[in-house]
Amino acid sequence: MGLHTLRLATVPLTFSTFTSRLFLKPIPPNTLQTLGQFSRHVHPRKPFLVRAFSASPAAVQEIPPTQASDSSVLAARPQWKASIDFKWIRDNKEAVEINIKNRNSNADLGGVIELYENMVNLQKEVEGIREERNNVAKKMKGKLEPSERERLVEEGKSLKESLVTLEEDLVKLQDELQQVARSIPNMTHPDVPVGGEDSSAIRKEVVGSPREFSFPIKDHLQLGKDLDLIDFDSASEVSGSKFFYLKNEAVLLEMALLNWTLSEVMKKGFTPLTTPEIVRSSIVEKCGFQPRGDNTQVYSIDGTDQCLIGTAEIPVGGIHMDSILLESALPLKYIAFSHCFRTEAGAAGAATKGLYRVHQFSKAEMFVLCRPEDSETFHDELIQIEEDLFTSLGLHFKTLDMATADLGAPAYRKFDIEAWMPGLGRYGEISSASNCTDYQSRRLGIRYRPSEPVQTGSKKGKASLPATKFVHTLNATACAVPRMMVCLLENYQQDDGSVVIPEPLRPFMGGIEIIKPKLR
Repeated sequence: MGLHTLRLATVPLTFSTFTSRLFLKPIPPNTLQTLGQFSRHVHPRKPFLVRAFSASPAAVQEIPPTQASDSSVLAARPQWKASIDFKWIRDNKEAVEINIKNRNSNADLGGVIELYENMVNLQKEVEGIREERNNVAKKMKGKLEPSERERLVEEGKSLKESLVTLEEDLVKLQDELQQVARSIPNMTHPDVPVGGEDSSAIRKEVVGSPREFSFPIKDHLQLGKDLDLIDFDSASEVSGSKFFYLKNEAVLLEMALLNWTLSEVMKKGFTPLTTPEIVRSSIVEKCGFQPRGDNTQVYSIDGTDQCLIGTAEIPVGGIHMDSILLESALPLKYIAFSHCFRTEAGAAGAATKGLYRVHQFSKAEMFVLCRPEDSETFHDELIQIEEDLFTSLGLHFKTLDMATADLGAPAYRKFDIEAWMPGLGRYGEISSASNCTDYQSRRLGIRYRPSEPVQTGSKKGKASLPATKFVHTLNATACAVPRMMVCLLENYQQDDGSVVIPEPLRPFMGGIEIIKPKLR
């Protein structure tokens, strides 16, 4: 499938926040008490960043609306520049080449290195001509014979013309290098299994085995129909395939899942957010996603430089773009709610039916910014939070250390959790947790300044500000609502056609303990 575009009407649209629609029935006192405890887990706000006052090299270059759809203009100059360490790539060519091969990437490493070396040589040539111009300017300050002055003037003009041409060539070369280098993926953790998805290693499996049923089981589509919870047919008429309406207790279940998840994750020091759901294409690119092209998972808005988000990771990553954070403010930990939109290009078959793979859904996403030396620790923390959440809901699942070929470009390492789905008769992915190291921060321009001053070594012993460093970013799914519903409906179904609500969610559903078939 090709480029996906949306033509949005000019009628203003608003999304009411999910918390305002939490309960459709009287709220028990104990639930109000539980909600009241949320604020206890929100940490006091601290000063945390210095926003650049002038545009940095990584700043977005605005494109006039009349040019936004001109592919030739977009191809001519990149909208942004990443702080890629090209020298490191050249000096570690063999390791980068092996990494590209292991990840089945089509990155052009040879082209990147050739362009980089050409750029370095051209920079030296430009610097040489600038030095010559300076020497000519110095000579002209003294007393000179008219003929000598005229000669120097002509020489200066010639050097200026040469410099202008070379500087233009240098800018073009730098732009081309940026474009080609963007396809190089992050490096990979040495413990990640090499190979395709079948090579992924089980990191942990919950003790026990999938639930055994003494009656014929139904999948979530049949349960949703029998209990009047999900309407795919009407949504298909209104919006197309892979859309759905939630009804009755399913609406309460969605809100319960989200609010319970938020309450649990906030206890771990995460700050709750709701995010914009339309972002600039450049932000999508900086986070490592491809907003345009064949088989893109991103919906682009026709005639603009904007996209619908596929995950809250994108707008949350953009919050601190082009900023210098204080080391004392790290880590920054967020739990963000958003609706997510994905084209699901190329997805087909029975394994993707129903709620398992849809175009629009609600999700709570964890996102962490931290010092480089702390990112592996926070990766372990994120996966532990996920495992604790799913264990509390009584799910049978396994955690996988995903193989190299199954890693997205930003991920240094990724753990997926797959839960047993009886109706599908298999495990299905319900969450992932990725350590992206400095891949995203180099593109988003997110740095921090270490707290310890640097000694200059002078006799006076003066200290200077330490150099800034790029933060590491991590993201993890706390709750993707549709797949969680698949798990809960299918695993908690009863022989009379009802579905039991897991105990942790009941206070968030107005005390409802079971979804029963409707009387006809």
